[in-house]
Amino acid sequence: MNLRLAVENYIKYGVLLCIRCHDYRRNDILLSTLLYALVPCHLFAAYLIELGAAQYAKAAVGRLKRSDSDPNVDPIKASRSFQATWYIIAWAHGINATFCLLVTTYTVYYHIHHPMIGTICQIHAIIVWLKNCSYAFTNRDLRHAYLIPNSTSTLPEIYSQCPYPQNVTISNLAYFWWAPTLVYQPVYPRSPSIRYIFIAKRLAETFGLSIFIWLASAQYAAPVLRNSLNKLQSMDLPSILERLMKLSTISLIIWLAGFFAIFQSVLNALAEIMRFGDREFYTEWWNSPSVGNYWRTWNKPVYHFMRRHIYSPLVGRGYSSGFASTMVFVFSGFLHELMVGIPTHNVLGVAFVGMLVQLPMILFTAPLEKMEGVNGRVIGNCIFWVSFCLVGQPLAALLYFFAWQGKYGSVSRERI
Repeated sequence: MNLRLAVENYIKYGVLLCIRCHDYRRNDILLSTLLYALVPCHLFAAYLIELGAAQYAKAAVGRLKRSDSDPNVDPIKASRSFQATWYIIAWAHGINATFCLLVTTYTVYYHIHHPMIGTICQIHAIIVWLKNCSYAFTNRDLRHAYLIPNSTSTLPEIYSQCPYPQNVTISNLAYFWWAPTLVYQPVYPRSPSIRYIFIAKRLAETFGLSIFIWLASAQYAAPVLRNSLNKLQSMDLPSILERLMKLSTISLIIWLAGFFAIFQSVLNALAEIMRFGDREFYTEWWNSPSVGNYWRTWNKPVYHFMRRHIYSPLVGRGYSSGFASTMVFVFSGFLHELMVGIPTHNVLGVAFVGMLVQLPMILFTAPLEKMEGVNGRVIGNCIFWVSFCLVGQPLAALLYFFAWQGKYGSVSRERI
């Protein structure tokens, strides 16, 4: 943002920053606090479910050893009873994890008015839901390796430091809750010590960037969005395109600031506090030669979850890589709609459709990534940035803001 645009914005709108103008209701704060307090309850339920599974697995190992030497034991009946128990455990994990998400979704949609507070609650609920799912899936695999030690599946060597079922403890699950990852492991690489100066720097970055995002949103993005409402209502397409191009600049700046604050500052500070060893939360997504490369590099925690628990299991069961990728984006689209549509109280399906649109764009730009020389990669990178800046975020922000205004009016009360 150059100085001329800043001066022009001040002359046209004045100072729009106002802390007391935002409609923060006491009920929003109270409910969001209660939702956060409920999370440990669901995690404790997941621990109890897995603790029961671990105890049953120990007993099953003993029964299997006795059945080998007892000719009176019916192996078919024992196998059916064995499988039925694991189905019950899987259903218990699924109900517990999904109930946590459903309670938050219902509360945010019907009872939390402010979209920012609702978004924070919803994102946290989705993160905990994904962590609960990963905890259940990974312990299922560990349990299978424990019950059938001669199976073809091999476990990473680091897992031997905390073998199943020794990993089923409250402290182990609590560490996973706060660890900056969505994929559960019994053991993670750990750094030798905590660097408190490093944490202070990352927290200072987070505070500074949060102030900048608030300033940019209130002073620059909000006026553009408000001025776009009448154009969108009258379906003035040239004016809408002009507003999208104007909104793309500030939305990109806000998104980049938010990306740096979360993936560089917050996650690194949290990793340092937890002595979490794997700090690769993203790679050079800005140089992506294709849309597919962007989705593989910009959000590593989510990418690892999708690959570990959705893509790889589907491919392993004989489905094609194309079908597995489609299921990943369908699932991701569902999560994006939950994150955007629920807090704004407008489930438009824009975020969901936006994720599905990525599939043909990935197919279109994938050959460019594989072309010899740099021309294909440069063209692919240009296509990514054009779609990223003009079609994606600005259009979604404009549509959801328009729906919010049509339902509730301004997010912030006008100053008197």
